[in-house]
Amino acid sequence: MTLTARPQEKFSSENFSVPVLLTDRLRLRAPRLSDFEHHAAFFASARSAHEGGPLDRVAAWKHWAADVALWPLKGYGPFGVEDRATGAYLGEVGIFHGEGYPAPELGWFVVPGAEGQGFAYEAAQAVLAWVRASFDWPYITSIIEPANARSIALGLRLGGVTDPTLPGIDPGDVVIRHDLRRAA
Repeated sequence: MTLTARPQEKFSSENFSVPVLLTDRLRLRAPRLSDFEHHAAFFASARSAHEGGPLDRVAAWKHWAADVALWPLKGYGPFGVEDRATGAYLGEVGIFHGEGYPAPELGWFVVPGAEGQGFAYEAAQAVLAWVRASFDWPYITSIIEPANARSIALGLRLGGVTDPTLPGIDPGDVVIRHDLRRAA
């Protein structure tokens, strides 16, 4: 048998695609391999303490790859977030639903230089609008460690409400419910 080398083909499927969401300042797009460097840096830092970190590079890879794999497996997942004007990578916002999650979750992180500029809020609003238009879910949650005050504030700013009747991942998690049946 003779094998012929061909240029690497990109994964494609008629049933699989990642939408591109645009806001005034942001482009939300499919994850790219280069995004992992930002993910690894985040999980190597103390900033990841609210997300199960810090993690070494191998553990960060497993975490990131599992999140990215949600797209072909479940039809949703994390979006890479870029500045539309510069193309700079700003973070990751999207729907997470790994093993042990009670349901799909709206989650986010931004790189240090992008904090405090409203990028996570703007991107999460776009994801919520996409989820409303794409899925027939009554709500989606954000599951947040109680010490992560900034993420709790963001979840509430997005119009979510704390719902202690909904399960989190770990005991004591703050679960914020985002009603998808109301107008955006």
